[in-house]
Amino acid sequence: MKNLLIRRLLLVIPILFGVSVLSFLLLHLIPGDPARIIAGIGAAPEDVEVIRKEFNLDAPLYVQYISFITGLFNGNLKSINTQDAVIKEIIPRFVNTFQLSLFSIFVSSIIGITFGIIAAVKRNTWIDNLVMGFSLFGISMPIFWLGILLMLVFSLYLNILPPGGKGGFQHIILPGITLGVASAAIVARMTRASMLQVLNQDYIRTALSTGLPKGKVIVKYALKNALIPVVTVVGLQFGYMLGGAVLTESVFGWPGLGRLIVDSIFNRDYPVVQAGILLIAVVFVLVNLGVDLLYAVLDPRIRRR
Repeated sequence: MKNLLIRRLLLVIPILFGVSVLSFLLLHLIPGDPARIIAGIGAAPEDVEVIRKEFNLDAPLYVQYISFITGLFNGNLKSINTQDAVIKEIIPRFVNTFQLSLFSIFVSSIIGITFGIIAAVKRNTWIDNLVMGFSLFGISMPIFWLGILLMLVFSLYLNILPPGGKGGFQHIILPGITLGVASAAIVARMTRASMLQVLNQDYIRTALSTGLPKGKVIVKYALKNALIPVVTVVGLQFGYMLGGAVLTESVFGWPGLGRLIVDSIFNRDYPVVQAGILLIAVVFVLVNLGVDLLYAVLDPRIRRR
């Protein structure tokens, strides 16, 4: 376990370096001048040049990259538009996105694993067909359409949940369900496929033939072995939620990191975009690291190897 952790941590360094370089270079390929945007359309060229020098935008790219990395670590990296420290802008937004993603992955995991087990146990029945139909519907449904639909039903017609914004627990229910439906469908399909493979193993048939209750065999023996590929999917879905929640955040007015990054891209606020992308990459890598370690917990063979 210790060696596995060390190897994975060593792989984090080149991955994060590559993400930081790519995000830095790709942003500079986007047409538009941040200095011109800050100065305004009618600003004199001299004023634009002063702003460009103030934010080090006239320096070579490698100098700007070094300045970005050092400023990120010492906390002196500032937003071009607001002049505030970037870390103060992205951390509150990231916390909001993390809360939304955590709630969504919890809901989608519970629903997806439960439905997947039921579909596998009731294979080729109307229950199995119903679950697979739900899965297809969840994967195919546009997130923004589902969000608006839930908002109409539960906020406008039934008036039992707030339509948007951030406040108490009720405010996270609709955006959390919206963000988690597609993931629940994917988890359900993976759980069903993995459970069917495990249920056909000899040790499961032997356990059932000895007279053990079917529910105990499924939960205690089959589910644990079937969870390994499911854990991979859940981890990846959680990472995708952190980086791809912008549509849900926009529909429900949720003040998350995705909306901040998109707004900063339009405003050519390079430091905020680069720091936000790097933060999402760090969390994504840490989630994958946690998934790898969870493999060793679920499967002793991986731990011994």
